[in-house]
Amino acid sequence: MKFGFSLEPPLWPEEPGAAMVQAARDAERIGLQYVLMSSHVLHNEHGAAVDPLVLLSAVAGATSRIGLATSVLVLPYYHPVVLANQVASLDALSGGRLTLGVGTGWNPQEFAALDVPVRQRGRRTDDSLEVMKAIWSGTTAQLPERFGVLREAVGGVRPTSPGGPPIWVGGHSDASIRRAVRFGAGWHGSGISHDDAQFFRERIDELAAEVGRDPSTVEISTVAFLVPPGFHAVRHVPGRLLGGGVGASAEAIVEDLSLLGEAGVTMCSLWIPIEAHRVTEALEWFAADVLPRVTVRSHSPI
Repeated sequence: MKFGFSLEPPLWPEEPGAAMVQAARDAERIGLQYVLMSSHVLHNEHGAAVDPLVLLSAVAGATSRIGLATSVLVLPYYHPVVLANQVASLDALSGGRLTLGVGTGWNPQEFAALDVPVRQRGRRTDDSLEVMKAIWSGTTAQLPERFGVLREAVGGVRPTSPGGPPIWVGGHSDASIRRAVRFGAGWHGSGISHDDAQFFRERIDELAAEVGRDPSTVEISTVAFLVPPGFHAVRHVPGRLLGGGVGASAEAIVEDLSLLGEAGVTMCSLWIPIEAHRVTEALEWFAADVLPRVTVRSHSPI
């Protein structure tokens, strides 16, 4: 199992840039494989509104190995041609380290502020994925007729990753799982348990079989909420905590993560809602007391 760190959760200082980039450096130093950032455009109770592509560009310049991921970018907020160029640019400038986690969004206030009909978010997400993947792969001539003005379009930047960066499709609905099977390298969840992971693995396998796709090519990643022993949460945690609750033992957290791996989860992103000045301490605790002990006894092959 691979591990990442979400740059969103702590209450960062008023000028968060340096602190967030340092946290990304710390995540790379201790051996995590990803740093992730969510997508908001207005102030909200769920996290920072720092633009994920801008932040991950800064992280790319400050690190050398760690993967970069959006978790998740709300596709209906963006024009797909502009976004395809931005994503390809970041992928190229980071040496192919980008993974694009995408979703349909949920915040009515943001949809209204952007003058985007919330009821069209699913269709807009599908259309955006179709357009972007065609631009990245140079196959716009094969787009459906409804994209006629784009059928001769050529992307301004060639992504490092062939055909564009890997795509994780977020969301717990059946429509999201179908979208992951159609477009994605993986499905991306949040706060799921071992039993949840088994359900999603089985549903992905069913839907992949329906369309003739090898199920093992669709990975499962998830965001997991963690408050280490000796720490306390400084903000609301929107899901189940690893190990059973705040201050769970290292043994309980190791067991929980091992069970997730057994159920088929291949990447787990840590969302750690603690004081910003203790983030490095928490990451070092995880690297010393948890990371070396997580074992996956068996899992669906990915």
